[in-house]
Amino acid sequence: MPDHQPPIHQSMEAVHADDREWETLRWPGQWSKMLFHPRADRPTEPNAGLVRYEPGSHHPFHKHDFAQVWYILEGEFAIGDRVYGPGTMMFYPDPHFEEPLRTETGGLMLFVQYQGPTTQGRPIYDGRFNMTSRKPVSEERVDV
Repeated sequence: MPDHQPPIHQSMEAVHADDREWETLRWPGQWSKMLFHPRADRPTEPNAGLVRYEPGSHHPFHKHDFAQVWYILEGEFAIGDRVYGPGTMMFYPDPHFEEPLRTETGGLMLFVQYQGPTTQGRPIYDGRFNMTSRKPVSEERVDV
Protein backbone atom coordinates (compact mmCIF):
# COMPACT_ATOMS: atom_id res chain seq x y z
CA MET A 1 0.00 0.00 0.00
CA PRO A 2 1.43 3.44 -0.93
CA ASP A 3 2.69 5.52 1.96
CA HIS A 4 1.89 8.94 0.46
CA GLN A 5 -1.17 11.18 0.44
CA PRO A 6 -2.89 12.10 -2.82
CA PRO A 7 -2.65 15.79 -3.78
CA ILE A 8 -5.29 18.16 -2.47
CA HIS A 9 -7.29 19.58 -5.35
CA GLN A 10 -8.10 23.26 -5.16
CA SER A 11 -11.25 25.06 -6.26
CA MET A 12 -11.55 27.14 -9.40
CA GLU A 13 -11.56 30.93 -8.92
CA ALA A 14 -13.45 33.43 -11.07
CA VAL A 15 -12.82 37.16 -11.40
CA HIS A 16 -14.69 39.56 -13.69
CA ALA A 17 -12.68 42.23 -15.54
CA ASP A 18 -15.23 44.91 -14.60
CA ASP A 19 -14.33 44.32 -10.93
CA ARG A 20 -10.80 45.64 -11.54
CA GLU A 21 -9.52 49.13 -12.38
CA TRP A 22 -7.03 49.80 -15.16
CA GLU A 23 -3.48 50.00 -13.79
CA THR A 24 -0.41 51.76 -15.13
CA LEU A 25 1.86 49.34 -16.98
CA ARG A 26 5.58 49.95 -17.34
CA TRP A 27 5.60 50.70 -21.10
CA PRO A 28 4.24 53.98 -22.56
CA GLY A 29 0.56 53.95 -23.52
CA GLN A 30 -0.14 50.53 -21.98
CA TRP A 31 -2.63 49.77 -19.19
CA SER A 32 -3.47 46.49 -17.51
CA LYS A 33 -6.11 44.69 -15.50
CA MET A 34 -4.28 41.72 -14.07
CA LEU A 35 -7.09 39.57 -12.73
CA PHE A 36 -4.62 37.20 -11.12
CA HIS A 37 -1.01 37.92 -10.16
CA PRO A 38 1.78 36.64 -7.91
CA ARG A 39 1.80 37.81 -4.29
CA ALA A 40 3.58 36.79 -1.11
CA ASP A 41 1.02 34.13 -0.13
CA ARG A 42 0.69 32.82 -3.73
CA PRO A 43 4.06 33.32 -5.44
CA THR A 44 3.40 30.91 -8.34
CA GLU A 45 0.10 32.50 -9.42
CA PRO A 46 0.36 33.78 -13.03
CA ASN A 47 -0.03 37.33 -14.24
CA ALA A 48 -3.29 36.88 -16.11
CA GLY A 49 -5.61 39.56 -17.42
CA LEU A 50 -5.99 42.25 -20.05
CA VAL A 51 -3.56 44.76 -21.50
CA ARG A 52 -4.94 47.80 -23.32
CA TYR A 53 -2.68 49.63 -25.77
CA GLU A 54 -3.24 53.23 -26.83
CA PRO A 55 -2.56 54.11 -30.50
CA GLY A 56 1.18 54.64 -30.92
CA SER A 57 2.15 52.65 -27.82
CA HIS A 58 5.21 50.44 -27.95
CA HIS A 59 7.79 48.48 -26.03
CA PRO A 60 11.45 47.77 -26.85
CA PHE A 61 13.28 44.50 -27.41
CA HIS A 62 13.63 42.75 -24.04
CA LYS A 63 13.85 39.28 -22.49
CA HIS A 64 12.11 37.17 -19.85
CA ASP A 65 12.80 33.91 -18.01
CA PHE A 66 9.10 33.07 -17.56
CA ALA A 67 6.69 31.81 -20.22
CA GLN A 68 3.69 33.67 -21.60
CA VAL A 69 0.72 33.54 -23.95
CA TRP A 70 -0.91 36.54 -25.65
CA TYR A 71 -4.24 36.58 -27.51
CA ILE A 72 -5.15 39.64 -29.59
CA LEU A 73 -8.76 40.69 -29.04
CA GLU A 74 -8.70 44.08 -30.81
CA GLY A 75 -6.29 46.11 -32.94
CA GLU A 76 -3.19 45.43 -34.99
CA PHE A 77 0.30 44.96 -33.57
CA ALA A 78 3.64 45.14 -35.36
CA ILE A 79 5.91 42.72 -33.51
CA GLY A 80 9.35 42.49 -35.01
CA ASP A 81 8.80 42.66 -38.77
CA ARG A 82 5.25 41.15 -38.86
CA VAL A 83 1.78 42.54 -38.18
CA TYR A 84 -0.79 40.54 -36.20
CA GLY A 85 -4.50 41.15 -35.65
CA PRO A 86 -7.53 39.86 -33.75
CA GLY A 87 -7.71 36.12 -33.28
CA THR A 88 -3.91 35.69 -33.20
CA MET A 89 -2.45 33.79 -30.26
CA MET A 90 1.26 33.96 -29.46
CA PHE A 91 3.23 31.61 -27.23
CA TYR A 92 6.55 32.68 -25.74
CA PRO A 93 8.37 29.71 -24.13
CA ASP A 94 10.92 30.19 -21.39
CA PRO A 95 13.38 31.81 -21.63
CA HIS A 96 12.52 34.15 -24.52
CA PHE A 97 13.20 37.46 -26.20
CA GLU A 98 10.36 39.80 -27.16
CA GLU A 99 10.82 41.72 -30.36
CA PRO A 100 9.88 45.41 -30.32
CA LEU A 101 6.09 45.90 -30.32
CA ARG A 102 4.23 48.89 -31.76
CA THR A 103 0.58 49.55 -32.49
CA GLU A 104 -0.78 52.43 -34.56
CA THR A 105 -4.41 51.34 -34.02
CA GLY A 106 -4.25 50.62 -30.32
CA GLY A 107 -5.76 47.38 -29.14
CA LEU A 108 -6.53 44.88 -26.43
CA MET A 109 -4.86 41.58 -25.54
CA LEU A 110 -5.51 38.75 -23.13
CA PHE A 111 -2.20 38.24 -21.39
CA VAL A 112 -0.95 35.26 -19.32
CA GLN A 113 2.57 35.05 -17.86
CA TYR A 114 3.48 31.99 -15.83
CA GLN A 115 6.42 30.28 -14.15
CA GLY A 116 8.75 28.88 -16.77
CA PRO A 117 8.75 25.09 -16.78
CA THR A 118 12.39 25.08 -17.93
CA THR A 119 13.89 28.07 -16.09
CA GLN A 120 11.49 28.23 -13.11
CA GLY A 121 11.54 32.01 -13.78
CA ARG A 122 8.43 33.64 -12.32
CA PRO A 123 6.41 36.50 -13.76
CA ILE A 124 6.82 39.86 -12.05
CA TYR A 125 3.81 41.93 -10.97
CA ASP A 126 5.09 44.52 -8.49
CA GLY A 127 6.81 47.39 -10.21
CA ARG A 128 5.65 46.30 -13.66
CA PHE A 129 1.85 46.16 -13.64
CA ASN A 130 0.74 48.29 -10.72
CA MET A 131 2.93 51.33 -11.06
CA THR A 132 2.04 54.77 -9.74
CA SER A 133 4.18 56.33 -12.49
CA ARG A 134 6.26 55.09 -15.40
CA LYS A 135 10.03 55.41 -15.65
CA PRO A 136 11.44 56.56 -18.97
CA VAL A 137 11.91 53.54 -21.26
CA SER A 138 15.66 54.23 -21.21
CA GLU A 139 15.67 53.50 -17.44
CA GLU A 140 13.75 50.20 -17.66
CA ARG A 141 15.69 46.97 -17.31
CA VAL A 142 15.17 45.01 -20.50
CA ASP A 143 17.37 42.06 -19.52
CA VAL A 144 14.84 40.51 -17.08
